Amino acid sequence: MKTKKWMTAAIALMCMVLLNSCSYNEMVKKDEAVSTAWSNVETQYQRRADLIPNLVSTVKGYAAHESNTLEAVVEARSKATQITVDPANLTAEKLAEYQKAQGAVTTALGRLLAVTENYPQLRANENFSELQAQLEGTENRITEARKRYNEAVQEYNVLIRSFPNNLFAGMFGFSKKEKFEASSGAEEAPKVEF
Repeated sequence: MKTKKWMTAAIALMCMVLLNSCSYNEMVKKDEAVSTAWSNVETQYQRRADLIPNLVSTVKGYAAHESNTLEAVVEARSKATQITVDPANLTAEKLAEYQKAQGAVTTALGRLLAVTENYPQLRANENFSELQAQLEGTENRITEARKRYNEAVQEYNVLIRSFPNNLFAGMFGFSKKEKFEASSGAEEAPKVEF
């Protein structure tokens, strides 16, 4: 009976040493860092989505006949806010779908801001100027949040793919995470026409 207890204790101790040596806790820590970084990305995109109705309302008063542009922004925002991605199940396809929807918002906002160039009184409007500055700041925050997410994913992927962790990662359900990639066409400089 005593040997059975000792054997059980020895096996439990060996399991703890094995789990510790395979960096299980480190894999959990890095996985959580990826989830947190993803939440920060979503938070910044949500901030942008929250600014859009105010921006559209401000522009609407000055450029009512630009309804197609205004509707495109509202529609892109609506589609983008409907797409949610679970950080635990962040596949390349889901990330691409999310990125495509957010890209549509960026494009629509770009067209909206281009339209506002035709309205000097709108550009001089204090509310519009403040909203535009907030939107610009949010775009910078989005870029930074995406960068931090990619860094967290890189650290996590290196950890689970390194020996001997790679022997245990799959056994414990840790799999490679996807990074944000540049949007298609990002390698080409935008065309400026006057």
